[in-house]
Amino acid sequence: MADRTKVAVIYYSATGITYQMAVEAAQAAEKAGAEVRLRKVRELAPEEAIRSNSGWAAHRLETQDVMEVELDDLTWADAVIFGTPTRYGVMAAQLKQFIDTSGPLWSKGLLADKVYAAFCSTATAHGGQESTLLSLFHVVYHWGGVVVTPGYTDQSQFAAGNPYGASHTSNNGQVPPDATALGATALTAQRAVQLADTLRRGRAG
Repeated sequence: MADRTKVAVIYYSATGITYQMAVEAAQAAEKAGAEVRLRKVRELAPEEAIRSNSGWAAHRLETQDVMEVELDDLTWADAVIFGTPTRYGVMAAQLKQFIDTSGPLWSKGLLADKVYAAFCSTATAHGGQESTLLSLFHVVYHWGGVVVTPGYTDQSQFAAGNPYGASHTSNNGQVPPDATALGATALTAQRAVQLADTLRRGRAG
C-alpha cells in the first residue's frame, strides 16, 4: 500500500445524509486506487438535543463504529475530502471545531501542497450549498492546499449543476442522496485521487 495515494474522507453528519455521501466518496476513492480512511468528526451537540430527534439518535448509533478523526489523518493523507451539512450557508460547527485544532500542523506547513475537495447537503433547495463549499475552500487557501472540484468535467455535471463540489437537497433529512448526488460525489472523489496521483508522481520525478 506504500505506493498508493492516501485519501482521508472527513465528514460530519447528524441524521445520515452526509454520511451516505461520505461512504460514496470513500468507495469511489478506493475504486480509483487510493488507500482510504473514512473518519467522522466529534459530536458537539448536547445529549438532550440528540435524544430529542429520533433520526439523529438513530444515526449516532448506526455509525458508532466509524472512527473519529484525529489530526494525524490530515498529515497522513495526500488528499482530503470534507463533507458537511450546511448551517446558515457555512460548514457545520462540528467540522469547523476540528479544523480549528489544526493550527500546529498549519504552522509547520504540514497541510500545504495536498489536494482538497468537498461535498455538502442542505435541508432546502438553494439552501447555501455553494457558499458552504466556498467556506471550506477558504480554509484550504490558508493552508496552501490545492482545491479540486468536479467542475463540468463530466456530462453528468450538467444534471448535478454544482461545479464547486457534490451537493444534495435532503428536505430536512427526509430524502436520501439520489443517483445524481452520489454520482457527483463519486466524480469529486475520483478527481481528487487523480490530481493527488499526479502531484505524487511529479514529486517523485
